[in-house]
Amino acid sequence: MKAVKATKEARPEKAHIRFRVNGEPVEVAFSPHKTLLEVLREDLGLTGTKHGCELGECGCCAVLVDSRPVLSCLVLGAAMEGHEIATVEGMADGTKLHPLQAAFADLGAAQCGYCTPGMLLTAKALLERVSRPSRDQIKAALSGNICRCTGYIKIYEAVELAAAWMAGEQAEAPKESVYGRQ
Repeated sequence: MKAVKATKEARPEKAHIRFRVNGEPVEVAFSPHKTLLEVLREDLGLTGTKHGCELGECGCCAVLVDSRPVLSCLVLGAAMEGHEIATVEGMADGTKLHPLQAAFADLGAAQCGYCTPGMLLTAKALLERVSRPSRDQIKAALSGNICRCTGYIKIYEAVELAAAWMAGEQAEAPKESVYGRQ
């Protein structure tokens, strides 16, 4: 039997990429097996993106990649070279909330808040494509985002209210009701 000399396993190389996050150029090095979710949270300190199911089923890790919703738990960080990433931290303009954030707050659309970042970004992508979406379009757009607290009515109403505000309308929150619209 031939003796085999023990050697240390070589450490994997780090992925080193450049991309834009919330409008700012970013350069980051990380283990190549990391998902975009892990890179955002662990390497860039952007913890608004939530860690949920790790299976792409809950939507709480949704971010925008080149203005399209992407489940960051399913995408390797190394694949983001040259892309534009938007997270919930980039929605507000300084201290001024994005209309979606303001509508969610005004209507109580966020309860525990865990799904909220993914909901906000997915709704933002919808409103960038369709300025005044129907309730069915909102439901379809948000269908990949699971909320265990709200029952969705307030979320749909918040998206509708934000769409009205973004269109320059003097819209107000709908009257409170148990089942949504009265």
